[in-house]
Amino acid sequence: MAPEKPNFWQYIAFSYGRRLPDSMRRWVAEDLAGQGAVRRHMIRFAIPPLLVLAPVWLLPASVYVRLEMTAPIYIWALLMALALNKVWRRHRLAQHGLDPNLVDVIKRKRDAHIHEDYVRRFGPRPEDAKRQSNSSPF
Repeated sequence: MAPEKPNFWQYIAFSYGRRLPDSMRRWVAEDLAGQGAVRRHMIRFAIPPLLVLAPVWLLPASVYVRLEMTAPIYIWALLMALALNKVWRRHRLAQHGLDPNLVDVIKRKRDAHIHEDYVRRFGPRPEDAKRQSNSSPF
């Protein structure tokens, strides 16, 4: 059975912070932690500053002046979205009642051979190393 998907308006509301019904949890988990999650996050968070800064381009000034006024703000907004993407996606997963550590699933799959090699060579990691196994800043 395919996961239930949100309609257009639900998707827009979800993209900017609204919680979806529990019947869409599988879709939310895939959207926030699956393949392309960072790309989707960046696209979602590139649109609002673009809309806020667009009226500046209507001012009577040269292209250079308009670019000077908008580019630093827009670039800073994109850098902050990239820097906080895992924090935001963890929050959204927790908001939907899902495990925030799902954010690291793709990385764990990609690096599984490294961990298996470590265990083969040095034995299992100590129990107190588990708290360091995710990228949560808290």
